[in-house]
Amino acid sequence: MLRDPAEVRSALAGRGRVGFVPTMGYLHEGHAELIRRARAECEMVVVSVFVNPTQFGPGEDLSRYPRDLEGDLALAGGAGADVLFHPEAEAMYPPGYATTVRVGGVAGPLEGESRPGHFDGVATVVLKLLNLVGPDRAYFGEKDWQQLAVVRRMVRDLSVPVEIVGVPTVREASGLALSSRNSYLSPEQRARASVLSRALRAVQAAAASGERDTGALRQSGLAVLAEEPDLTVDYLAVVDGDMRERPAVENDSMTRVLVAARLFGVRLIDNMPLFPELEATPAC
Repeated sequence: MLRDPAEVRSALAGRGRVGFVPTMGYLHEGHAELIRRARAECEMVVVSVFVNPTQFGPGEDLSRYPRDLEGDLALAGGAGADVLFHPEAEAMYPPGYATTVRVGGVAGPLEGESRPGHFDGVATVVLKLLNLVGPDRAYFGEKDWQQLAVVRRMVRDLSVPVEIVGVPTVREASGLALSSRNSYLSPEQRARASVLSRALRAVQAAAASGERDTGALRQSGLAVLAEEPDLTVDYLAVVDGDMRERPAVENDSMTRVLVAARLFGVRLIDNMPLFPELEATPAC
């Protein structure tokens, strides 16, 4: 395990193709799938564990975000990681730190509106980590679809020499997308949280039946979400590859249905392709 940012690049020198999996820790099977994908495609695999304070807003769960470094080391090593990078916040953001990366366009709606400043923190820390590790490929889960779009746009716009690889969401048997925040929920609550994935599939089914009106598609998903009385919906949106919601959708592999909601005090997000038969995950 490495903690000093200055050690990371030198430790990887001459080690062949480097795959990088940035995480906030409390690793689960979804993270393991990212690591296994990197292991299959790269000679060296680096996993970072860093709970990034700049992507948490006031009143969010920074202080109680789940942490288990010993478990992270075991899971990362078991999935094929060679190096785990676990820096201190002071090392990533030294005294006098005054630079922030802001991505326009895809970062603006949905999570950008619900969590002001969130994607500034994400883009900044991801760029710092990419600069420190210098990977050939970096692996991100599709569960955070808008985050993946933000990272791709940043890498493209700033000419960062790395390939961004999206990896499909790993789900529980109930359909609930795996997330470190699922640990806040009891087994019974997690089963009820699967309403999010059922709502997304209802939108897919409406599209498969021929519906193309965005408002009607949204209503098919909102009707399912309304079945859970303890759920508070933040948004359910049908967007194109630029995160824009249009009056009508076209058959396109990048059209996505995204949802965010709170259940028992826990904010959950999920997404699925509107047309899964056309699904494509372009690299950057």
